[in-house]
Amino acid sequence: MLSTAELTVIGIICALFGMIALTRLKIELIAVIVLLLVAFSGLLPTTDALAGFSSSVVITLMGFFIIMRGLEQTGVARRIASVLQKYGRGSEAKLIALYMAAGAMTSLIMYNVAAGAVLLPVAVRVARNSEVPISKLLLPMSFGILVGGMATYLTTANILMSELLLSRGIDGLGMLDFLPVGGLIVLASLAYMLLLGRHLLPERRARKHNTYQLEMRQVRVRAGSPLAGKSIGESIIKSELDLTVAAVRRDNETIYEPKPRIKIKSDHELVVVGSEEQLDKLLEADYGLSSVGEGTALMESTLLMIPSRSGVIGRTLSELKLYRDTGLLAVGLWRQASIQYTNVRSVPLRVGDGLLVVGQGEDIEQLADNRNFLLSASAYAPHPMDSRRAPLAIAITALALALAVLNLVPMPIAMLGGAALMVISGCLAMEDFYAAVEWRVIFLVAGMLPLSLAITDSGLADRLGALLVNSLSGAGGLAVVAGLALLTMLVAQVIGGQVTALLVGPLAINTALQMGVDARAMALAVAVACSMAFLTPIAHPVNILVMGPGGYKFRDFSKVGIGMTLVTLLALLLGLSLLWGV
Repeated sequence: MLSTAELTVIGIICALFGMIALTRLKIELIAVIVLLLVAFSGLLPTTDALAGFSSSVVITLMGFFIIMRGLEQTGVARRIASVLQKYGRGSEAKLIALYMAAGAMTSLIMYNVAAGAVLLPVAVRVARNSEVPISKLLLPMSFGILVGGMATYLTTANILMSELLLSRGIDGLGMLDFLPVGGLIVLASLAYMLLLGRHLLPERRARKHNTYQLEMRQVRVRAGSPLAGKSIGESIIKSELDLTVAAVRRDNETIYEPKPRIKIKSDHELVVVGSEEQLDKLLEADYGLSSVGEGTALMESTLLMIPSRSGVIGRTLSELKLYRDTGLLAVGLWRQASIQYTNVRSVPLRVGDGLLVVGQGEDIEQLADNRNFLLSASAYAPHPMDSRRAPLAIAITALALALAVLNLVPMPIAMLGGAALMVISGCLAMEDFYAAVEWRVIFLVAGMLPLSLAITDSGLADRLGALLVNSLSGAGGLAVVAGLALLTMLVAQVIGGQVTALLVGPLAINTALQMGVDARAMALAVAVACSMAFLTPIAHPVNILVMGPGGYKFRDFSKVGIGMTLVTLLALLLGLSLLWGV
């Protein structure tokens, strides 16, 4: 018979899944609601419910984020990208190996999304200048980043599993615990991609919107123009020349992102966006238009990808008012490997969609820290860089990691010390010290930790662990590890690895203790499985980041990802058997 505490925990878990599936609430807000439910239900004392904000995992993550920003601000990330571009020549197999390995190496010391943002523009440029389709590079690069995260302590799920071990009085996991098994997984994954996976990748070239620059020109409609009296939608501006009217100026007012039904009249001034060639045709033909002022403004174009739980999901371009609020004009919608240029303003946006936008570079930069979109940080950095301090930033990072790896100081202290040195040394400004922290992750972790503790304290983890042990009494420890890793991987496809670690982690540790299996090995297996986000593009932000530029469809991920998942799982089990004695 389930106790009241166990039933309460189950109810909160059901509420968690319900909010994720049925609402548009941000995941970090859901985590705070879960914390409040745990506190109000009396499952934990108030001090324990709030302890997540002062936990070692939160301190470690905060220090890590600040150190990473220091590396970005001093141009270290861009140096890595420039080296890749320099050596980015050769056969398809060589480039796939190069970018998958680069993804794995970069994610050892960088947050996964940041690693993807650094490498993506370089891969696009290399593909554009070679005979290798971009779709052959970006998916291996994304998967390389994910498996690289399995080989380092500095992945959120890995840090969380170590914290759960410590909360049970068990030694936590460190840098050197993840590296051997994770390194084996990286090698196995690379072999899979080169021998089989690359043949399953689609062949799609870098799209045109990544290769041209757009211009904006202001034109006046002269008296007698054949465009006068027609709506924007009826005119040749869009239908024949594929140009976009960004604004209409009339009677001392400016209409931004005008609707197709608005009539064009004499003396109206139109702000038109498009390629230089098409704009020249518009002015050279007898359409009764003349340039106003300088007449041209060079624009940049980029693709804004929409991640899971973005605040723009379900909204239309008309509702967003993107041009009014940001100065950027959405000229197309990327969906399912194709760009739509017409009738897109009333289409509700989905996870994985991409907005093809044009605007000034400084306006695009302002979106670099906007959580509603994923933007290439390598192409648009939110702050200027000071490359002279790059060696110093590298030295500080190496020192912090060395102190932690050698167990000279605890990991949280090493990360926090490294963060402080980034500011003291001038690698990072004080205002950037605060801005560097991924507060979404901090609130997510701190909010979910109490539920994880409640799963253990209520006895639910013991009960489920005993049920698992009885059900698998004839199976060996490795089979149980495999089963829990598969469960973790499937749950992570839906709710993400960070939340999954906190839900499955207590069950996995209790099961290991009851079976006599090394709890640290079990925790490592669950941590690794949290990063097995290979089956869908929405399973991890890095997948969404590459989806648009690579022209991928949902099925492309599962087509390559099924084999990747099996190889990763087998390599994990082999590593646990050989190195951990499971």
